[in-house]
Amino acid sequence: MNILILGGTAEARALAGALAARKDLSVTVSLAGRTAEPAPQPVPVRVGGFGGADGLARYLRDEQIDALIDATHPYAGIISANAAYAVERTGVPLLALRRPPWTKVAGDTWIEVATVEDAVEALGKTPRRVFLALGRKELQPFAAAPQHIYLVRSVDPVDPPLAVPHASYITARGPFSEEEDYALLEGHRIETIVAKNSGGAATYGKIGAARALRLPVIMLKRPALPDVPSVETVEEVLAWLDHALTLSTARGV
Repeated sequence: MNILILGGTAEARALAGALAARKDLSVTVSLAGRTAEPAPQPVPVRVGGFGGADGLARYLRDEQIDALIDATHPYAGIISANAAYAVERTGVPLLALRRPPWTKVAGDTWIEVATVEDAVEALGKTPRRVFLALGRKELQPFAAAPQHIYLVRSVDPVDPPLAVPHASYITARGPFSEEEDYALLEGHRIETIVAKNSGGAATYGKIGAARALRLPVIMLKRPALPDVPSVETVEEVLAWLDHALTLSTARGV
């Protein structure tokens, strides 16, 4: 079976690692190419877009893909929508690997917003020291609120920098522990955090640290994703693939 994994997450990398040694599967991971130096993958990688939903459907046909795994980031709504469209056109089985979102616990102060622009509005007019834990492409709306002092952490350098008078940058790749993020927030005297509800353990440190420091978190809600078969763990994907392989063998494919 030819398996295409739409990747870019730790879960996608773990899934590829679990499949890499199997002789009954040919696995490719597709990355969007937004990170200059992505983490190494244990299987062949293609980088770049497909040319929209129709381009993805064409790729599935041309490469004779037998199963598509959408293991993209929870906020990669466009590629997830394209995947759902493409399998409708081609009949290729699709499974989404979606990590569950974080949930509030006692001591959390979350202000949930729908868009980055809403997050800018939620910061208010009074100058604050703000930690932006967002992707580079989501930073520009904060130029409309130059009164704040921003700390930005990203995997790749922010270029061009945010057009505000007071911003500093940290280039780093997670995971980040709660202790590390506590020291970061305290050291920079952060008053508010803006983050995505990414889920998972790799970047939860800032949420736990915010709770300990009693800081508010402006939390960007997840986008609506297509209603397709989905699971939450790599193990469930492996079971699904084994079932699909068994069915293909039974049909003589």
